[in-house]
Amino acid sequence: MPTTRRKPPPRRPAHQSRLLPRVLAGLIVLAGVCTALVFTFRSGIGPIPDAEECTVEIEGTEVALSTEQAENAALIAGIAMGRGLPARAVSIALATAYQESKLVNIDYGDRDSLGLFQQRPSMGWGTREQVMDPVYATNTFYDALIKVPGYREMRITEAAQAVQRSGFPEAYEDHAADARALASALTGYHPAQFSCVVRHGGTDPVSAELDEQGLTSRAAAVRAEIDAVFGKQAMGGFEPGGVSTGHMEGSAHYDGRAVDVFFRPINAANKRRGWALAHYLVAQADRLHIQTVIFDDRIWTAGRRSEQGWRDYRVDTSGRDRRTAAILEHRDHVHVDVIP
Repeated sequence: MPTTRRKPPPRRPAHQSRLLPRVLAGLIVLAGVCTALVFTFRSGIGPIPDAEECTVEIEGTEVALSTEQAENAALIAGIAMGRGLPARAVSIALATAYQESKLVNIDYGDRDSLGLFQQRPSMGWGTREQVMDPVYATNTFYDALIKVPGYREMRITEAAQAVQRSGFPEAYEDHAADARALASALTGYHPAQFSCVVRHGGTDPVSAELDEQGLTSRAAAVRAEIDAVFGKQAMGGFEPGGVSTGHMEGSAHYDGRAVDVFFRPINAANKRRGWALAHYLVAQADRLHIQTVIFDDRIWTAGRRSEQGWRDYRVDTSGRDRRTAAILEHRDHVHVDVIP
C-alpha cells in the first residue's frame, strides 16, 4: 500500500523568529517602566510629584477634590460651624453644591443661575454680585434650609430639593455619600482625615513688617478669616511689637507668622471644634499661604506627599505636668503659621 506522507508545517521566515523575542522583551521593559512611573507618582518622588489636591477617606468612602473645590467645601462647612448648624446641614449643602456646580463658583448656568448653588437672581436669591459671593450664597442656602421642617431627618436629596426646586429632584442623592464623608471630616467628627498636598514654590515673599497686633500681613489675614467664618475665637501667640518668649526655639511666633486658636477646656466638643478649624485651614492653605497646622498632637505641613498628610507631632514632654504636656502637644489649641 502506498504510504501517506504528511506535509510539514510552513516555516516562519527567519526575521519573524528573531522579532518575537524582541517584542516580548520590549513589553516586559514597558511594564516595568509603567510600574515605576506609578510608584513615583504615588510616592511623590522623582520628576512626577503628587498632584496638588485634597482627599478624605472615611469608612470606605474616598473623596478627592481640587484645591478650588476643597476651599469651597471647607467654607460651606466652616460657615455652618460658625452658625451652630449640625453636620447634617453641611451634608445637604455639599451634596447640593456638588450637583449644581461641582463645588466650583461658576459664573454661568441654566438661564440666570449662578455660583456654587446656582441661585437665580430673578427668583429672589440676590443680585448677581451677591450670589457669586460664596459666603453670601452659602448663608442664603442655609437660611432657606433651616426653614424646611424636619430637614435633619429627611433624605439628603429631599432636603436639597425643598430648597432648590430642581427639575431633577433625585439628582442630589448621587452625591450623598461623598457629601457625608466630607461633612464628617470638615465638622471635626473624624480627626486628621482631611488632608491636602500644597506647595508654595515660587510664591513671592511679602514684607516682614508687623502690624499693630504683632503679625505679618499673611498671618493677620488668617486671623481675620478665622473670625469671619467661625465667629469670634479666642486667639493668642502674638502681641503688639511681637513676642520674644514663651515658645519653642525657632518658632514662627517670634517672626509674627503664627496664631494660636484656643479650644478650652479639653473635651470632646472642643476637640471636634478644633479639628473642624484645623481641617478648614488645611483646605485654605494654598490661598492663605499656610505652612503648618498643629492640633491634638498631630501636624500637617505644606509640601508633604499625600500619604504623609497628618503625622504624629513629636515633642518631648518628659518631666512635665499634665497641663504643660497638653499645651506642648497642642491639645488645647490649633497652631497655624504662614510662609515668610
